[in-house]
Amino acid sequence: MPQPNILWICTDQQRYDTLGCYGNEHVSTPAVDELAANGVRFDRCFSQNPVCTPSRASFLTGRYPRTTRCYQNGLDMPDDEVLVTRMLADEGYTCGLAGKLHISSAHPGRSTDAHTERRIDDGYAEFHWSHDTGAHWPTNEYHHWLNQRGVEYDRTPVEGSDHVTTAVPAEHHQTTWCAERTIDFIESNEGRDRPWLYSVNPFDPHPPFDPPREYLEPYLDALDAVPLPNYRSDELEDKPVLDDLRTAQGFQDDWYPEMNDDDHRLVRAAYWAMCDLIDDQVTRMLDALEDTGQRAETLVIFMSDHGTMLGDHGVYRKGPYMYEPAVRVPLVVSGPGVREGVDSDALVELSDIAPTLLDAAGVETPDRVQTESLWPLLSGESDLDDHREDVYCEHYDSMGAYEDHTIPHGTMVRTEQYRLVRWHRLDTGELYDLESDPEEQRNRWDDPDYSEVKMQLLERLSDRMFETVDPAPERRAPW
Repeated sequence: MPQPNILWICTDQQRYDTLGCYGNEHVSTPAVDELAANGVRFDRCFSQNPVCTPSRASFLTGRYPRTTRCYQNGLDMPDDEVLVTRMLADEGYTCGLAGKLHISSAHPGRSTDAHTERRIDDGYAEFHWSHDTGAHWPTNEYHHWLNQRGVEYDRTPVEGSDHVTTAVPAEHHQTTWCAERTIDFIESNEGRDRPWLYSVNPFDPHPPFDPPREYLEPYLDALDAVPLPNYRSDELEDKPVLDDLRTAQGFQDDWYPEMNDDDHRLVRAAYWAMCDLIDDQVTRMLDALEDTGQRAETLVIFMSDHGTMLGDHGVYRKGPYMYEPAVRVPLVVSGPGVREGVDSDALVELSDIAPTLLDAAGVETPDRVQTESLWPLLSGESDLDDHREDVYCEHYDSMGAYEDHTIPHGTMVRTEQYRLVRWHRLDTGELYDLESDPEEQRNRWDDPDYSEVKMQLLERLSDRMFETVDPAPERRAPW
């Protein structure tokens, strides 16, 4: 098979349950739903860290966050790490990016000369950088685009809400700008011999919750139908870590106690509206592939870097939370060589994407890559559900230290039936039986009936942590 083009769409902080093809009956996501109908939808794909930089560093390299040394937001990707885009560029691919990268510090105040995010030799020949919708950096190309249109990125509060605003109309939105840059790239590569990869990385649906007004309004007309968060006030009794973190200085998440049912529904509706806008822009990008005759030769991937709590378990922020909404993400793959119209229940890690792309392109995977290609599953060489026995996730103080608070270092292993999280400095953990308690409301960590299961999962977690040992550099001699 010739080397395919690769359109790699990665949203920011989008939960798995935000798409019609994942069972959400409220959203409007026909483009991604069609991709799933014509490709493979992974029902159980998990991020290796519930925070941006560690997750992105992992799936861009096929290595685990601690191995990449990008285990926190605010760290810089070391120069000796090799992204899959660099590997593919070395094999003849033209690689480009629009939107967010975030594998190095992207804080506007980190130094007096921080004009942009620091880059390594990442393989991107075209690089349209826009970390978010803010005007913090003079190099944020999205704001150049707004300036050319005479538009300012303003937010308008939604009446009666302290948590939701609306932003610029869809035609001026950052997600739309990402699609425009992508379409330009697709059109410029029509008829060329070299394969290409384009990373489309919009900031949405990352908070603040500020969709265009025209996308929020349909939800306002049916707000009572929006489900409330999964939370019972008594569920914190056996979750001391969660209860502690919700009130920790420097990590206070005090929205929930002040919000009523309408507040909760409105926030969720705004989040969904941002996802709907993303889907409309996916439609435009797919149309560009069709119009240029490149659709049949382009592998399309839709995914997100991690999820978010969105009020579930009484928390709105991301952070050291390893519940299903925080770490489970959508993953849909469609294109040449991929099975059509099938769903997979395989346990999959986002870190498996890098070796998958190398396999699809016929490029040998280097030994430094730690994870497992999905290409045999996608192409039909292996069973749809035959991949991993468990998935691994970690949070080594990934959002930075919290003032006057014990730093949470947590690792997770999730199997077919159970999720175990060990909080390493706090002498405690969490254990959920997902078969009898799919909403993860009852922590079985101290339940004597689960002592044997707990020991087995701790052994499994120990093995997974061992597997994150860096296989690089290459050994040169016996001694």
